[in-house]
Amino acid sequence: MLRFLAGRLAQILVTFFLFLTVVFLLFQAMPGDYTKQFIMNPKIPPEARKALQERLGLTGSVWDQYVHYIRNVFTGNLGVSFQHYPREVWDIIKERLPRTAVLFLVADLVAFALGFPLGKHIAWRRGRLSDYAVTVTGVLFYTVFTPLLAIVLLYVFSNVLGWFRSGGFLTPSLWLRPPVPPQTVFLLLTATVAGLLALWGGGFLVTRGIGHPRPRAWARRALVLLGLALAAGAWWQSGLGPYAWDIVWHMVLPVLAVTLISFGGTMLLMRDSMLEVIREDYITTARAKGLPDKVVRDRHAARTALLPTVTNFTIGLGFIVSGGIVTETMFSWKGMGLTYLEAVLQQDFPLAMGCLIFTGILVLLLHLVVDVLYAFLDPRISY
Repeated sequence: MLRFLAGRLAQILVTFFLFLTVVFLLFQAMPGDYTKQFIMNPKIPPEARKALQERLGLTGSVWDQYVHYIRNVFTGNLGVSFQHYPREVWDIIKERLPRTAVLFLVADLVAFALGFPLGKHIAWRRGRLSDYAVTVTGVLFYTVFTPLLAIVLLYVFSNVLGWFRSGGFLTPSLWLRPPVPPQTVFLLLTATVAGLLALWGGGFLVTRGIGHPRPRAWARRALVLLGLALAAGAWWQSGLGPYAWDIVWHMVLPVLAVTLISFGGTMLLMRDSMLEVIREDYITTARAKGLPDKVVRDRHAARTALLPTVTNFTIGLGFIVSGGIVTETMFSWKGMGLTYLEAVLQQDFPLAMGCLIFTGILVLLLHLVVDVLYAFLDPRISY
């Protein structure tokens, strides 16, 4: 395994280097000279332009700019944003990334929790009315035009029912004199979600000693409910509960939109994968041995059928920047997707390049995560 990881890390490094080269050439091929736009930007004071030119290597030839660009990326120096001068690109990414990560991670986890068991069950009972109904619903959500879905959700739940806000990150009137900045509250919310997920995952390890599956499931649920109660009590005692709830309130509609679309893809992929697996000889052999249908379905068929679903789920997280452009724009959610779109429209090239670089890093690392997960999920694979 260690030799495999070392080889994959070497491949990732080479691929990342090639990706950086393509990004650099892409911006060099754009009409005009983005280096001159950087130098002549009116938001940057004249006295700071020379220092920034030398820092980013914009004074030399294209080869000198490329060398400085590669060096700056590997040292974490992504430059200064045009729009948000004098803020560093890395500071903006650190601010916007948690918003997009939480939005898409929560939505994808909910979609996976719903789509995986549902796709498994309808594939096992294929041909019934429930199979057709769920499949049509999944196709509808998976192929729906994302802006249209967002408009429908906003019209129904915001304009007609008035349950949620029409967009944005928070309610301005509530945050006139907050005890802490909104970003701090959001980071605390992120830590809370991460803690609950860790508690849920740890519950599988803690309850392994319980023999019967039903008490084991109830013990895991009780552990998660205890964590929720403790988290709610901590937020209430801190006095930040109303501020946290305001952010969560604004998250509901974008999370719902991403969940519906992701649910359709996850459910359909799991269904198709199960239909292929249940035709295998070892499934026929397991049934011939007299094993219960639930055991054959869950322990033999579903575990193998899970592999492409896990791959799709994990790799999909790597494209949260590009995938969040439409959703975050429709709901005015200040995340990485909306940041990247605004950077391109405003010709904020350092920020746009920073978003692309981060996307490349995330996708490459998640490919490595998928390779490692395969070794644990499929006993036929060994490294």
